[in-house]
Amino acid sequence: MIKKVLFILFTLLPSALMAQHGTFRFAQLTDVHLSSNNSAPTEYLLKSIAQINATDSLDFVLVTGDLTEEGDRKTLEKVKDCLNLLKVPVYVCLGNHETKWSDSGCTAFSEIFGGERFEFVHQGILFLGFNSGPLMRMAFGHVAPQDISWIKQEIEKYGKDKPVILVTHYPMLDGDVDNWYQVTDAVRPYNIRLFIGGHYHRLKNLLYDGIPGVLMRSNLADAEGKPGYGIYEITADSIIVYSQRIGEKRQRYAAFSLSKDYFDHNGHANHYPDFSVNTRYSKIKEVWKANTGTAIFSSPVTDGKQIFIGDDAGQLFSFSMKNGKQLWKFKSDARIVGTPAVADGIVVFGSADKNIYGIDAHNGTLKWKIEAKEPVLGAVATDNGIAYIGASDSTMRAIDIQSGKLKWAYHGIRGYIETKPLVTKDKVIFGAWDNTLYCLDKVDGKEEWRWTGDLTRMHFSPAAVWPVATEGKVFIVDPQRALTAIDIQTGNTLWRTYQSTVRESLGLSIDGKRLYAKTMKDSVVCYSTSGNKPLELWASDLGFGYEHAPSMPLECGNTVFGGTASGLIYALEATTGKVLWKHKLGNSLINTVLPLSDDKVLVTSSEGYVVLLKRQ
Repeated sequence: MIKKVLFILFTLLPSALMAQHGTFRFAQLTDVHLSSNNSAPTEYLLKSIAQINATDSLDFVLVTGDLTEEGDRKTLEKVKDCLNLLKVPVYVCLGNHETKWSDSGCTAFSEIFGGERFEFVHQGILFLGFNSGPLMRMAFGHVAPQDISWIKQEIEKYGKDKPVILVTHYPMLDGDVDNWYQVTDAVRPYNIRLFIGGHYHRLKNLLYDGIPGVLMRSNLADAEGKPGYGIYEITADSIIVYSQRIGEKRQRYAAFSLSKDYFDHNGHANHYPDFSVNTRYSKIKEVWKANTGTAIFSSPVTDGKQIFIGDDAGQLFSFSMKNGKQLWKFKSDARIVGTPAVADGIVVFGSADKNIYGIDAHNGTLKWKIEAKEPVLGAVATDNGIAYIGASDSTMRAIDIQSGKLKWAYHGIRGYIETKPLVTKDKVIFGAWDNTLYCLDKVDGKEEWRWTGDLTRMHFSPAAVWPVATEGKVFIVDPQRALTAIDIQTGNTLWRTYQSTVRESLGLSIDGKRLYAKTMKDSVVCYSTSGNKPLELWASDLGFGYEHAPSMPLECGNTVFGGTASGLIYALEATTGKVLWKHKLGNSLINTVLPLSDDKVLVTSSEGYVVLLKRQ
């Protein structure tokens, strides 16, 4: 009798587990790309919404990123107005077009859609949506450490063995998301049934270290001119995925089990990044390493004894130079993207909470605060007691560091500012996301000239590079992959070369004779600053692969230091380009490093680390 009961229980067990959730359907919209310059994406979205509203038994809609082309508040609000026409609940996550290009530092997205994450339970299944895109820096996709912690906490809270669907924009693959392995290893112990995403603009059935994933087609018109979206049907034992074009019958694409395990819950990622370079250059040591637990997208600054960095949670930290111990922290109300500056005992930084702060460097107390009309994403430059910083309210400001009084403000900018302005003897020069490089008078902030270089797209703006100047020239690199020399007095182009496919990373030698630029494939190149045409002095192959992160190569002594989007820090001999050493800190974005000497460098990363490296 006991055997018979056990047989019945084991026979019914899968059905009992399956019955924990109900049968339902939902839709997915992705890669909508609404733009103020093109009405077609709006038409496609409205047609999709109308068809979704006319479809019976759809319980909700997931929108998986790239809602806009340029990430601006006005277009995000337009998307929200369209989505408000839906008759069912809508859950939205960020795409790279909302994270890389965002005049609000992504704060507008949260204000409009209620946050950068979502979580809800529907018919017994937990849905978690989170950001997987690079924040404000051109880099690979990235899931921030605080988001990985949140995912685990939410699943543990709901129930470790209950079914979960994870919703992102990027696929969790090597080459798409730099820390894919951290994500898959973090969620592997749980009952993950599916990753849902977009980004590729086409249907794709994938495995993320064994965990099933599906990417949906874009809402934009396909090769046959038809817009569309996805439909998901949850049955007793399966997740069935359909592609739905406007005015046509849905087409079944894939199906995933709700009972079968696709992966080993006690296993690990199929492969991990290669750190063997650290063995080859074994004399490079991490003197100390601090972990904020939150992503960092700004560079470190120092007064010699303390190190100051801002993080994605809006915290300004002070660490001891000697041992990396945290000395104090000051909390603003939104993320810090731009690199701070410290001078005369005051740390100056901008926050996406729309304020510029002056903080006492010794104890972390507030000295003064200036309110802007929009988020402040720009890096800070200081000179002779004055701080220069740009904001998303189309304004560059000059501020007295001690008093916090505004010296002048220039309002003629058409785009938002994230760069560190170049301050010369008599000029302030900076780029913005409006295809323009601006030159202002240092004393009163009056415009002297503008340079546009015939750039046609906002995405080509010289806005992430930190400009440099010498020999009567200003030098920039831009996303159109050109290195440009501009007359510092007139703003006229002297020369422009695409020879080395540089992008947004540029540095200047201490003596002003050499430019250092990082290319988009493996190399750092060096050009002469003299003459009336580009002259390459050397090119050094570092083997870092495809590269697009704005991380400036900086010289100290006779050594050029820099970082990459894949966690590599390098050091080159300044005059020859000879590789002195390389060190891999992780596999994620290294911000512009801070050289302290020819054998010491400070590093911050999007993984939340602050590290002092030394060549022994």
